[in-house]
Amino acid sequence: MTATSSPLARPGFTYSVLLAIGMAAVVGAALGFQYIGGYIPCALCLLQRQPYYYAIPIAILAAICELAGLPNWISRAMLLAAGILMLVTAGMGVYHAGVEWHFWPGPATCSTTANSMTSNAGDLLTELNTIKGPSCTDAALRVLGLSFAGWNVFAGILLAAFAFVGVRKSA
Repeated sequence: MTATSSPLARPGFTYSVLLAIGMAAVVGAALGFQYIGGYIPCALCLLQRQPYYYAIPIAILAAICELAGLPNWISRAMLLAAGILMLVTAGMGVYHAGVEWHFWPGPATCSTTANSMTSNAGDLLTELNTIKGPSCTDAALRVLGLSFAGWNVFAGILLAAFAFVGVRKSA
């Protein structure tokens, strides 16, 4: 095999790996804010993570297809799917940010307050079934005027654009 035909030199491999790393970094940051920073995600926050959970393995599979020397249309299709999933999470972020800014109502499943746990052990199971997460209408934190949902819009659009460039470059 020559250096130009090496799977590592194929653009689809590089874009797939970098896309998977970028998506993992975004989800890792969200999980870090949750578990280290103590920011409890609302229902919409958790929904916005799901496209990442599907797209990361797809991007990794695209890289594996490139390493295996499979036809590049396979990895291109996977990069395209990952890019579409990033547009989905960006769209979810737009919806969630709109709910936070009160442009439109949020889903009825989002609670309005988070109850505190009782000290009565007998009521513990009952409370575990009734306690809801934070409200989707209140941003837990704003950085430079944007909530987590707003930043997810930017991350989703940038990652989608990167995936689509990867599709084009690996043609």
